[in-house]
Amino acid sequence: MTIPAPISVTGLNHSFGKGSLRKQILFDITTEIPQGEIVIVTGPSGSGKTTLLTLVGALRSTQEGSVRVLGQELCGAKPATLENVRKQIGFIFQQHNLLNALSAVQNVELGARVTGKISRSELRKRSEQMLIAVGLGERIHHNPEQLSGGQRQRVAIARALVGEPAMLLADEPTASLDKQSGREVVDRMKFLAREHGTTILLVTHDNRILDIADRIVHLEDGHLSTFTESVIANNRLMMKTLADNRKKQEIEAVVEELDETGFHNLLEEITDESQKFLKGTALANDMAFKSMLSRGLTAFTHKLGQLLNADRSSLFLVEGDSLLLKVARDIDDDNEIRIPLGSGIAGAVAQNGQAINIPDAYADDRFNPAVDKQTGYRTRSILCLPVKNHQGEVFAVAQLLNRKDGQPFDQADEARFAGFIESIGVIFETLEGLSIMSQRAGTNGSG
Repeated sequence: MTIPAPISVTGLNHSFGKGSLRKQILFDITTEIPQGEIVIVTGPSGSGKTTLLTLVGALRSTQEGSVRVLGQELCGAKPATLENVRKQIGFIFQQHNLLNALSAVQNVELGARVTGKISRSELRKRSEQMLIAVGLGERIHHNPEQLSGGQRQRVAIARALVGEPAMLLADEPTASLDKQSGREVVDRMKFLAREHGTTILLVTHDNRILDIADRIVHLEDGHLSTFTESVIANNRLMMKTLADNRKKQEIEAVVEELDETGFHNLLEEITDESQKFLKGTALANDMAFKSMLSRGLTAFTHKLGQLLNADRSSLFLVEGDSLLLKVARDIDDDNEIRIPLGSGIAGAVAQNGQAINIPDAYADDRFNPAVDKQTGYRTRSILCLPVKNHQGEVFAVAQLLNRKDGQPFDQADEARFAGFIESIGVIFETLEGLSIMSQRAGTNGSG
């Protein structure tokens, strides 16, 4: 039985004001967040991120569309239904919303009390433990006015997390925190998602925490787009603006005609557009996106082995004059395995660009048993396919080892394998391209 997604939004529109002052903030928002997933919403200030958060959190009435949260439809819902949904959600907002008359631990206790899940005897103990977890063990009896802005934010975070809510909504949770504190807080959120199935929707401008996300979406001018769409839009905007403003003139001719003021203005304009471009490409280069691709590549490769009834599936990357094993099950990450290009079955495939199907590995002169010796694995049958990049060049090799029924791989296996490898190749090429970009950025930045 499929578990309904804790957050399901369809055709959501929202406006502020009435009559001639009415301004639409959200336009036809549709998204779904499965249980235990961490989704980060990025976007410029004023794009509607906080509005979306308050609608999902049942803090604001839904005007148009469907917003289903934790199994309840919020559009047109009764106040009692909205209140029941709110009790199951942990909220973290920028303004802290702490009660000044209460100590830190008493504020946290309020967060646990509303859920009704924690007994009174456990209430104080759990609250103190949570404050210790966010680094405030020595300030549990301090009132908010005795705490710094960052410390008050930690209290608010502890209050949201203490009840282990079914869902967590956070608006810039690390804005007032230093790097270490912010990391500790988001790691705690990640633990909730992984261990307790807590669904997390998080709004942030903090690029330091994007790596915890399972998925990143972008909200701009009230429109929700995928991560990749936002990058493409930024890049297209830059190119279109430059072309329109320069009217497709040669840049050398334009510069030659400018006086000092005009030259200064042009330089500033193109610098501004360049920064937009860099911001867009930086999105695609951040750790969250690379992490998602890396996890996906590993999962897809392993799944492919299962579908084709293979004992093992793996991916090799062509690096110079050798093949580097990049994805393989039960291989220690610290155990680097390289094969000389042209050596072994995978090396031969990389060199000639043709598929090779071997029913008995040790009976084939091209087989290199060195990898078996290194890994302790016994290879019987092999199916190897070249993986080509967008230019049609072999940049990787995909490999299946040992059909589980003891039979050699057949033509049907090869056809199915090839059908999947084209898509996996695109993911692999993208991931390697991002890694190269990161290395170059690091090298350029170190000088």
